[in-house]
Amino acid sequence: MQYTIDPKKHITLVDVKNILDKNLQLKLSDNAIKAIKKCRDYLDKKMKSQKEPIYGINTGFGSLCNVVIPDKDLEQLQENLVKSHSCGTGDEVPTEVVKLMLLLKIQAFSYGKSAIHIDTVERLIYFYNNNIFPVIYQQGSLGASGDLAPLAHMSLPLLGLGEVYYLGIKQETEKVYKHLKLKPLKLRSKEGLALLNGTQFMSAYGVWSLLKAEKLSMAANFIGAVSLEAFDGRIEPFKNNIHAIRPHKGQLTTAEFFRSLLDGSEIIKRKKEHVQDPYSFRCIPQVHGASNDTIEYVKTIFETEINSVTDNPTVFPDDDEIISGGNFHGQALALGLDFLAIALSELGNISERRTYQLIAGIRGLPSFLVAKPGLNSGFMIPQYTAASIVSQNKQLCSPASADSIVSSNGQEDHVSMGANAATKCYRVVQNLERILSIELFNASQAIEFRRPLKSSAKIEKLLKKYRQIVPFINEDKIMYQEMEASLQFLKTSDFN
Repeated sequence: MQYTIDPKKHITLVDVKNILDKNLQLKLSDNAIKAIKKCRDYLDKKMKSQKEPIYGINTGFGSLCNVVIPDKDLEQLQENLVKSHSCGTGDEVPTEVVKLMLLLKIQAFSYGKSAIHIDTVERLIYFYNNNIFPVIYQQGSLGASGDLAPLAHMSLPLLGLGEVYYLGIKQETEKVYKHLKLKPLKLRSKEGLALLNGTQFMSAYGVWSLLKAEKLSMAANFIGAVSLEAFDGRIEPFKNNIHAIRPHKGQLTTAEFFRSLLDGSEIIKRKKEHVQDPYSFRCIPQVHGASNDTIEYVKTIFETEINSVTDNPTVFPDDDEIISGGNFHGQALALGLDFLAIALSELGNISERRTYQLIAGIRGLPSFLVAKPGLNSGFMIPQYTAASIVSQNKQLCSPASADSIVSSNGQEDHVSMGANAATKCYRVVQNLERILSIELFNASQAIEFRRPLKSSAKIEKLLKKYRQIVPFINEDKIMYQEMEASLQFLKTSDFN
């Protein structure tokens, strides 16, 4: 099965998820091929008569923009650019994010504004379709001038250089080329700059985080409902009339979800001895809802970005213009990623508070959710672990977008730091998964102390599946194995 990349078709996050989930192959539409070739032909003709320097095409880069390069050296200029900018360091970018980078770079080139050669785009598609993933490093991008270092590492294999993952094995690109009988590409004028300028590192991390965030937002609601039942919480804070008079969309939909999910529960219907619940239960619609609204807002930023041209200079064949601008600047993404990280961190923050309430020995639940507390520590330390991760998320939420460091001898005097925002947000997402899995671990234990009362059919179905993976804890045992099993259950389950 294939997905056709077409400049006239708006690609959405739903499309991206579908491409990834179904492992669709990529191909260019006739419109894309036509637009790419037209732009390249325009630049080739332009350069034959052009006397004035054009940034990045026959000049140096950054603060070297005033150094004119002779025509005979233009191809070497592009190869030198890719080599010299391959300065990434730190941990490797996960292959699932690299795959997104390739997809988004191909999408950006399909608009025919980059003067990239069709052969170069087809080689990127070949990489994607054959699971050849360049080795890229997480650190090195300032998020302006595009993601230069990461995209340079993405581009090295086009030249037969660097390393790739092929057949799941990290190996030299040269070796893979020999095996596949491929020849390295020779980059034409501007191609190196088109490859390196762009926001695909930030965008790929952002898209990955958003796809995860949508699932985790739903999981947080489901798990929160299990905790509410286990804590013998009240349904009144979820009634429609209280939210109708403060009608934030996320708040309304969260409350509605809880009412639907808890419909038919014996636990929620029973008479309550307490007048109200702590905020971590009572304010779920307000807190979860606000995070969900943030996810929806940040989605609009990234859906705009992945349907955009973000390299520089930009070529407009129909207007006979080549414009050096700033579409590579990641400020919109940096701000969005910082906002998203905060919203997801808050889902973890309130989750840990519910976990804490469940082990406190109140509302008829035993201390630390285990028989013979004292002899048994029970669920004491999983809450410590959750608290530690929550604290780390708070630290990771210090905004990267508020920072800037001058580079390239002052030519690039304001940068977005969006790449740092992206990798921080990625870690927040991973941390949130663990925090929620610990809440589910605790909540599923606690709800057993409400038996023989039953929760709703949907919650009981979830708990039945969960119990096939994670058992009820009768006495102290090694807990990290059960916590890991809970995490894997969270990652593989559908919470719709």
